[in-house]
Amino acid sequence: MLKHLLIHPKINEVIGSAGHHARILIADGNYPASSKRGPNAELVSLNLMPGVVTCAQVLRAVLSAVPIEAIYTMMYETVGPHALDSEPSAWDEYRAEIRDAGLDLKLEPIEKWSFYDAVATPDHVLTIQTADRQRYANVLLSIGVRMD
Repeated sequence: MLKHLLIHPKINEVIGSAGHHARILIADGNYPASSKRGPNAELVSLNLMPGVVTCAQVLRAVLSAVPIEAIYTMMYETVGPHALDSEPSAWDEYRAEIRDAGLDLKLEPIEKWSFYDAVATPDHVLTIQTADRQRYANVLLSIGVRMD
């Protein structure tokens, strides 16, 4: 019986075999998960219907199961048709999940095209595709070292 919140068998399998510096992408519903991922990445689709499940819900489960040393977000555009005039509300949700998990981590925004490059590395082991409808809700996690 698992003691953490994450119960999805495939996700547990992948993160259980991942090591330090491996990366997990929690992708929103707009992310091109079929074409923007690393060569070693498994794809798990949790997009049941619009809005179910969200990136924040998946983040909560993953943080309960694996040590994370860095959390990167996709920087939002400030001009153009998909521009935002302030941080995505998802980022506040992530900060709350990080705080609730007892972690002292800051969100590290990466420019959109550099974010895609950061995902396309051999260290990217898992994409969890959600149905989150928020823009710029993608979050890339770097696995840390278990200290206990």
